[in-house]
Parts: sequence; C-alpha cells; structure tokens
Amino acid sequence: MLPSQRALFDMPREVCFLNAASWSPLPLATQEAGRAAVGYKGQPWTLPNGFAAAQYERARKAAAALINADVDDVALISSISYGVATVGKLFQPKRGSRVLVLQDDHSSPVLEWLTRADAQGFTVDTVPKPIDGDWTGAVLDAIARPGAAPLSLASISSIHWSDGAMIDLEKVAPALRAVGAALMVDATQSVGVIAHDVKRIDPDFLMFPTYKWTLGPYGRAFLYVARRHQSGLPLEQTSAGRRAVAAEREPYLNDTRHVDNARRFDMGERDHFIGLEMAAVSMELVTSWGSAPLVARLRHLTDRLDEGLRNTGVTTVARELRPPHILSLRFPQGVPASLPERLAAENVHAALRLGRLRLSPHAYNDDEDVDRFVEVFKRAMA
Repeated sequence: MLPSQRALFDMPREVCFLNAASWSPLPLATQEAGRAAVGYKGQPWTLPNGFAAAQYERARKAAAALINADVDDVALISSISYGVATVGKLFQPKRGSRVLVLQDDHSSPVLEWLTRADAQGFTVDTVPKPIDGDWTGAVLDAIARPGAAPLSLASISSIHWSDGAMIDLEKVAPALRAVGAALMVDATQSVGVIAHDVKRIDPDFLMFPTYKWTLGPYGRAFLYVARRHQSGLPLEQTSAGRRAVAAEREPYLNDTRHVDNARRFDMGERDHFIGLEMAAVSMELVTSWGSAPLVARLRHLTDRLDEGLRNTGVTTVARELRPPHILSLRFPQGVPASLPERLAAENVHAALRLGRLRLSPHAYNDDEDVDRFVEVFKRAMA
C-alpha cells in the first residue's frame, strides 16, 4: 500500500481535504514547474529553442502511459467538452438509432448528443439510475433491451460523478461491440487512480482532464482516438495537424494534408507550455506511484470512512459497486441544511452532489483525516 504522500503537497495538518473529485491540490513540484514556466513567458527571450514542443510531447507521453495507449493515438485538448465535440464531428449516429447516456451523468458526455439528436435523426436513450447502484448491470440491460432501436453509441462516464458508482468497461465494451455500437468514455473520475488499458478495452474514444485525479492544472485534457476513427476531420483546423505547414520555411503551406494519427485532433494553441509542463510533472508523479499501491491506499481510506459512518443516518453504494477512491453519502431524510459549510468551518472539505455528500480522498490523505472527518461529521449531524 502506498504510504501517505502528504509531504509532497502544501497541505497544513489542520486541513482535512476529501474533495479530489472536484479539484485536486497541486503537488509542490507541479507548482514549481508552473512558476518556472511562467518565468519563461515573463521573459520569452530566455525560452530555450524547442521547449514548448518538447513539453507537449512529454505531456502526450505521460497521458498515454496512464491509459496504455500509443503516443500517436492521443490528442492534446482543453477539456472533456472539447473532446466530446470532436467525437461529435467524427462520429454521426445513424438515423433511427439510439445513443445511450446515464441519468444525471455529467453534462459533457450528454449535451452534445441532446443537441444533435433532432437534426441527425437519432434518439438519446437515458439509462435510469439503478436503485441498487449497479450501473454496469443497468447499462448492459439497456444495450440488450428487447424491441429497442438499434444502438449506435454509448456515451458514458467510467464512474458516475454524483453517486460514485463504477461502470465496468471490460463488461460493457464487448457487449457494445456485439451489437455493432461504439463506446465513448469520459474517464474524468478514474484515470490517475484506476489502471486503464485502451488496448484491451478497445473504446472508440476515451478522454480525461488533469485537474482532478492526475493532480494537474485546469484547462488541460487528453483524448484517445482509436485508429479506426483517425481519418476524420478535427474540430479545429490547425497548422500542427497538417504534414508541412511551418513558419520557418517556404512555401508556408507546403503540404496541407492532415497527419495520419490522432495528433491531427490537437487543439489550437496546443503550445500552452505552462500548463503542459505542470500536467506532465503531475502525471509522471501519479504514474510513479503505480495504480495498485494507490488503489490499496484509497480503498483503505474509503473503507475506514464507511466503517466510521455506520449508524449516522447515511447510506452508501455497496462496496463491490464503488471505486476505491470515492464514497458518496446518501441522506434518506434529506441533506441537513448548510452541511458542507458547517464542515468547511472546521477545515473539513467535501462536495455536495445531487443530494449526496461526495468524499474523495487522494494520496495526501491519511487515517487522521478519516477519523477527523467522522468526528466532525457526527457533530454536524447531531
């Protein structure tokens, strides 16, 4: 089990931060990398030749390592919504077909298809929230529903952002392939903790940002595109996505054909070397810990939380259905007024999401944080 990494963060002992699923703190090394990169922008004449290019390649490599992808299959993007918009341009569901989404899933993997449905002649089929918390079973039932329209795409999160229940992609992906449907995964709440292998799961698209579980900055994200989709048009038309458009030589527009890999889907102004430097440092740190030791640590913490919160009037998703790093508390009698604010007043931080209090520890948390949360929570509930 990975030991607590609190010393790598600017986190005072009196702070109990259980909200990585909203915003993670930046490691000290990431903050320093950001300050150094800002210094280069403050004095751009000191920027080494090739620094920006080296950084976006470093970040691409670090992102690919987290999902076991080939580097050329990963695009540099700004956000999940950017990634889904790219998918919307690459993949058009067939008329008369349906696109699966999850009830109350985060907006990014849902709104794109709601917006396109009428004009493109498909329907958005919402998988209802399962009473038992088993999203995997609910999705599998929706895929195989008798009499339903043909399925074109499942656009789903790997972990539901509010109740913290997992979707088993290794069961869902083959079920979709069996009916000829594609899979787009918003892996925001899993990459950085849970090991992903796009070569084994074989999604059509998978994306994740850096500001949560990979401990990086806001505004940096990555999009995996399976090679069977890499001949499509990108969302933006950029020189970096073409074979030979360069300011250093003539003719400028020497070869405007797109490159033959996922790099064509890179966002404009991808040379954001400040954010990319920070993202790379954080992703490399997370990778160095290894998924299994990190999972063991976070499972220990959420199990300890679950045990400590028994008989406090809240319920949680069954252990076998939830990920190791998120524990969402449901309040059958309703959330007490101002509960997050009362917790924060004692330097205890968690997030209210759709009537649940979501607890999301990371590598900087320890048993003392858990015990403190339980103590303060019980006092607030009383």
